[in-house]
Amino acid sequence: MWDNLFQAIDEHYEKMVQTRRFLHQHPELSFQETETANFIADTYKRLGISYQTQVGGNGIVATLEGGRPGKTVALRADFDALPIQEENDVAYKSQREGVMHACGHDGHTAALLGLAEAVLPFQDQLPGALVFIHQHAEEMPPGGAKAMIEDGALDQVDAVFGTHLWASTPFGTIETSKGAFMAGADKFEITIQGKGGHGAQPHLTKDAIVIASQLVTSLQQVVSRRVDPLSTAVLTIGELQAGRAFNVIADTAKLTGTVRTFDETVQKDILEEMDKIIQGTCHASGADYKFDYDKGYPPVVNHKKEAEIILNHADQADPGLTTRETAPAMAAEDFAYYLLEKPGAFYFTGAQLPDHNYPHHHPKFDFDERALPHAAKTLIQAYLNYQEANN
Repeated sequence: MWDNLFQAIDEHYEKMVQTRRFLHQHPELSFQETETANFIADTYKRLGISYQTQVGGNGIVATLEGGRPGKTVALRADFDALPIQEENDVAYKSQREGVMHACGHDGHTAALLGLAEAVLPFQDQLPGALVFIHQHAEEMPPGGAKAMIEDGALDQVDAVFGTHLWASTPFGTIETSKGAFMAGADKFEITIQGKGGHGAQPHLTKDAIVIASQLVTSLQQVVSRRVDPLSTAVLTIGELQAGRAFNVIADTAKLTGTVRTFDETVQKDILEEMDKIIQGTCHASGADYKFDYDKGYPPVVNHKKEAEIILNHADQADPGLTTRETAPAMAAEDFAYYLLEKPGAFYFTGAQLPDHNYPHHHPKFDFDERALPHAAKTLIQAYLNYQEANN
């Protein structure tokens, strides 16, 4: 019945690519995406689709009412970029110094806008309503999802679906899970205040670098020795800053890192263990410390029935697609907040380039643009199958 719709999406491929490349050339950082938000709003204005601006910040919510009774289903795309200097040598390279779409959000936006335009001629045939959520600030906690939800983005919504173009998943493959899919992500910062001095007189100092080094080693034992082996967790120290000269013992050191978990109890236990280790190590060395722990996005936990819609019906959207259930990823996504409010699912749309396999957040990140219609078609297929299952 919907073959003509899927064909229309394919016919919008070139326009999706054009949109994606324009956005890629004009990236904006989280919470600063005013030009991108205006571009999205202008597109809906041109299409004649009702929309709201400044939802929870720079967010845009557009609504397309169908011509038949049914449920209201939201489809979400994010649109912020990262503070990365692009190293790709492509015609659509970022024109903004130190800012890059290095995670595919330009593609998410292009796919959703292309879908909105392709589906418009079929409006009278659609059941219920389609809500297009364009979310700002996914990359930077507290993120845009929570604020958009608090501002009413999901008030009339029955279910929500979203996808991420995934550069490490083969082109033509759709991946998701029927439960926990992406980890919760926290950030921590430890500041050690020791006592500096001359490099030739360590006995008169409290060496902040030595203390920091002990913490790096000890904190690695939290997951390996103090968390149940059957529970998944990651503790990574990504930054250590200390010292200014070869012959000076540093008085301060700062460590920053991340904790990734799927379970609230595990998260709590790790925090308590970290606090004990930091306190004991610093006090044993006679140093003071400050420990800041920011709880970030919760885990992305799909609802089983909605995840099954993705796994069982993606090939209806495109016979060239294959689906597979995958183990959870330790990356994080604030799509988690939508799933705490409404039934739904999040999934990866394979977009791996055959000869350009750089990871997300890399200066040479890119993806296979042929995946744009896959993202659009599987999103609308999820909407259609949800309608069928719930009407």
